[in-house]
Amino acid sequence: MSTAELSAAGVESAVEVLAPIVHRTPLEHSPRLSQKLGVPVLLKRENRQVARSYKSRGAYHAIQGLTPEEQARGVVCASAGNHGQGVAFSCARLGIKGRVYVPGNTPRQKRQRILALGGEWVELVVAGSSYDEAGAAATADAERTGAVFVHPFDDAATIVGQGTVAVEVVEQAAAMGYDVGQVVVPVGGGGLVSGMALWLDERHPEIRVVGVEPAGAASMTAALEAGEPVRIDHIDTFVDGAAVGLAGATTFPLVRDHVDEVVTVAEGAVCTEMLELYQVEGIIAEPAGALASTYAVALDPAEAARVCGGGGARPKALVCIVSGGNNDVSRYSEIVERSALHEGLRHYFLVTFPQEPGALRYFLERVLSDGEDIVVFEYVKKNNRETGPALVGIEIDSPALLEPMLERMEASPMTIERVPPGSPLFTFLF
Repeated sequence: MSTAELSAAGVESAVEVLAPIVHRTPLEHSPRLSQKLGVPVLLKRENRQVARSYKSRGAYHAIQGLTPEEQARGVVCASAGNHGQGVAFSCARLGIKGRVYVPGNTPRQKRQRILALGGEWVELVVAGSSYDEAGAAATADAERTGAVFVHPFDDAATIVGQGTVAVEVVEQAAAMGYDVGQVVVPVGGGGLVSGMALWLDERHPEIRVVGVEPAGAASMTAALEAGEPVRIDHIDTFVDGAAVGLAGATTFPLVRDHVDEVVTVAEGAVCTEMLELYQVEGIIAEPAGALASTYAVALDPAEAARVCGGGGARPKALVCIVSGGNNDVSRYSEIVERSALHEGLRHYFLVTFPQEPGALRYFLERVLSDGEDIVVFEYVKKNNRETGPALVGIEIDSPALLEPMLERMEASPMTIERVPPGSPLFTFLF
């Protein structure tokens, strides 16, 4: 697909191609976020898309557009999981052989879904520990075998396919009685946000577009600051669907020219929002799927009113894209942990207990107080020492309880060392 088709018309053409293939996912009112911000907040539920992610849109649009000769050579892709599922779905639907490369940190649930969706048409290959390493392996495969590399975001056909989300958002909001004031979109490599912003800027320039990256993998932010895509040295792969170390060469100028703002949110805040989505609204979102609403929940209501206010005929809504729902249930213990740390409700200490009767009781009765519970206790007795250290995790009901607890620790006869989340020791222990 030529770059000349990177236009609103190109997105609208993709809508026609995808109409019989992908779901027109729901646009739902969020009472929780609407009440907090004081403006209507709508959630675009791409977690209910084919393969539970918007990635199916771009993958299918790109693969169906290949020539018969290219399709006969087969396709290859790299993915953190969702693009691989979209490619697997497309290969099975079109009868095309494909290989999907994923990094080792891809959740088991996503790997299993790739195999289930692709069936006999798809082979799964695990390579490297990050998307970029899997991408290098997939690119080498394409060069070696002649298979067509289907990029997850940095390709015009993929971009306009993913941009079809914007068309649905505006049409569905109007059917609900709303204009759209702002759209908040998760950002990894930039395919979704650039496709949506491309169409919105041409057809509805009054709508503000905000992209949201995880703070530990902010490659688009780095690109905007540098004026070109630059590789970031270290990425936190927790938000696996957006853990990209280098912004796309095609998506970067689209984001620069059409997206109003790109912001970052902390991974711990994403975990808190994932839990809120699940517990309050019954929405299963993967980490990348919660990026947009994580930004929204922290937005100043005055800013929300400024963007979505005005005296139009219809109220203006803020729309958050819930981009995917492929979350492995085994990750929820880590999600709860990260959320509690971010909220200041869980803290870890190395406590050296004197080897004498009553030491533990003293800690429980004199150091801890109401609203403070031990959630981790790993005690190690050293036979050649008179003291034994223990790793103690404490959960508190409110961050306000931390300082009084630290004061009691300081006044106690025990040696107590706090293990802050950012310390190398914390990384080693967990």
